[in-house]
Amino acid sequence: MTNLTRRGFIVLGAGALVSSCTSYTFSSATKPSRLSTAAITQKINEARKANGRKAVVYNAKLAAAARNQALLMASRDELSHNLDITLRQRVADAGYFGAVGENLAGGHQTLEAAIEGWLQSSGHRSTLLSSKFKEYGLAYARVSSDKKSRYGIYWALIMGGDFSAWSE
Repeated sequence: MTNLTRRGFIVLGAGALVSSCTSYTFSSATKPSRLSTAAITQKINEARKANGRKAVVYNAKLAAAARNQALLMASRDELSHNLDITLRQRVADAGYFGAVGENLAGGHQTLEAAIEGWLQSSGHRSTLLSSKFKEYGLAYARVSSDKKSRYGIYWALIMGGDFSAWSE
């Protein structure tokens, strides 16, 4: 993964999904290099709260799986859920065995822009705002600045929760 910059990734967490017409506009824009787990959790939960959803919490195993996906996308400069490994395989490899959903983004220069993009897409919105998900992991990775890239930066958000919530 030598194509990635040292500061090119950060593992952090994010929220869940369900359709709603409410949108949310952030009052600030946070560059990836300035992100912390607390800041990411706050931004995800601000969007969830604005849409009538409960807060989610950070999960290190989901964050590790998200980081692996973001790094893989950046190393291949390709935005895709399946780059020789499925979401289920990635989360299991990270030690997470609950229900999961994934949102990916490419080219968004801030966390807020990535979240706003997900909120504008019904499928991504559903994942981000789902009341069935209780925890999240989030990561980004940059393509090395010496390489021409379609997106330059890739984001991966994995939401997780108990399988039983889906059988109710």
